[in-house]
Amino acid sequence: MDGSLRIRPARPADVELIFSLIVELAEYERARERVLGTPALLAAALFGDDPVAESLIAELEGEPAGFALWFRTFSTWLCLPGLWLEDLYVAPEHRRAGVGRALLAHVARVAADNGYGRVEWSALDWNTPALEFYAGLGAQRLKEWEVHRLEGEALARLAAGAGG
Repeated sequence: MDGSLRIRPARPADVELIFSLIVELAEYERARERVLGTPALLAAALFGDDPVAESLIAELEGEPAGFALWFRTFSTWLCLPGLWLEDLYVAPEHRRAGVGRALLAHVARVAADNGYGRVEWSALDWNTPALEFYAGLGAQRLKEWEVHRLEGEALARLAAGAGG
C-alpha cells in the first residue's frame, strides 16, 4: 500500500457517499431492489443519538474508493463481543490496489484494540473473487453454517404471535 491510500472514519458528511456505495454493492450483488433504506436512516444508524453501526471510508489518491460498515455482536461461546462486517465494498476501478485489504485490516484492528473475539461476515457463494480474497487473508469459510433471516411480513407475523 502506498501513501496515496487513506482509511478514515466516516463522518456525517459521508452519508450520501456511503449510501451510493451501498447501492453500487447491491447492484453488483444483483439485488438493487432490496435496498429499502434511505440516507436519513443510514445517518441515524451511524451518527444519531444511539449509533448502531460504524463505517470507514477508503480514499485512493484523494478520491473515494470504497467503504466498510460494521456493528458489534456477541459470542456466547467466547463470552466476548465481536464485529459483524455488514459491508466491505471497493469500487471496480479501485480493485487490486490494496483497498479491500486495508479496509479489512482496519476493521480487524478495531476488533483487536477492543478485545473482541472475532470478525465475521458473509459472502455470496458465486462471488469467487471475494471468496478467494478472504481465503488469501486466512479467513475461515464456515460452510456448515446457514444464514437465516426474518424480515418484512414474516417478522411482523412472528412478533405478533409472541403474545405475552
